[in-house]
Amino acid sequence: MIEMGRQRWWFTVVVVVAWWWEGVIGAGQAPAIWVMGDSLVDSGNNNFMRSIARADYFPYGCDYYRGASGRFCNARTFSDILGDWLGIPAPPPFSDPGTAGNRLLGGVNYASASGGILDESGQHYGDRYTLNQQVVNFETTLGQLRTMLSPEDLTQLLSNSIVVMVFGSNDYLNNYLMPTVYTSSRTYTPEAFATLLLNHYARQIHALYSLGLRKFFLPGLGPLGCIPNQLATGQAAPGRCVDSVNQLIGPFNEGLKNLVDQFNGGSHPGAMFVYGNTYGVFGDILNNPARYGFTVRDRACCGIGRNQGQITCLPMTTPCFNRDQYVFWDAFHPTQAANAVLAQRAYSGSTNDCSPINVQQLAQIKF
Repeated sequence: MIEMGRQRWWFTVVVVVAWWWEGVIGAGQAPAIWVMGDSLVDSGNNNFMRSIARADYFPYGCDYYRGASGRFCNARTFSDILGDWLGIPAPPPFSDPGTAGNRLLGGVNYASASGGILDESGQHYGDRYTLNQQVVNFETTLGQLRTMLSPEDLTQLLSNSIVVMVFGSNDYLNNYLMPTVYTSSRTYTPEAFATLLLNHYARQIHALYSLGLRKFFLPGLGPLGCIPNQLATGQAAPGRCVDSVNQLIGPFNEGLKNLVDQFNGGSHPGAMFVYGNTYGVFGDILNNPARYGFTVRDRACCGIGRNQGQITCLPMTTPCFNRDQYVFWDAFHPTQAANAVLAQRAYSGSTNDCSPINVQQLAQIKF
């Protein structure tokens, strides 16, 4: 009981400090953070798009000092909190017209809800930034930075920044696992689909390396078969996750880890790539919820239907009151409390959480 109390106290401190001031936990360990990915780390890009994948309404952001900012969470996302540990304020969304000038120097968030590694993933939600488009958007930012910084200063900024890339969930949830909308599950075996994704991913990671970025944090997929959306399908046995979905994503995670090893093996000199074991860390949360202060792991805090996951969080819905005890905020996304665990383990976790090093060690490398 003493140990659990200490952990709950620690997470409360993280949340309270982050509420008052973004970026105080760390001490500027990197000059900037560039965030790419999907709704797990979207900070409001889809607010400015013709998309139904939006989170710019209450109760999203109900515990965030900026309110419903477009984050798919009750407050802060994984990348927000990881930035706190690094001492870097949450970067502004690329699609915000105000993201220009000096606001670019600490990094930019390009992540977009429903965006995937493949261009077609999530297209039924409307406009979004896919992986390919996010790389193009980064090149746009780079063009602006070239007018502001000397070549030497720009090289230093890029080479010592941290790049966080969170991709793959939509390629499964909003592509492969939707056979009535997409043909991928009829075209590819799970292994072939993972290879397709990783080949696309590798090309764009290499493109970012070619543009001057050198420090990459690449989290794998969490146990998608355990999210309320999948539990709501009724395919899981009582008290269990949908094992077939968790097995489906295994080849992607294993392949991404191998890709990181390959990139670190000499094909990309002067760079470091880190694999984040999201599956293992999230699995630890679900298997040992009390260790982290959680009491509810199988349903969403905000949602409708079985496991509160059949219909995700609707406008003006009343969410659960004990949000820090829930692992999941809505049908697809973790609560801020769960994001805090994921971010801390990414920042300072063991080699079981990150390999070959953690994000804190990544930040200490100077190129």
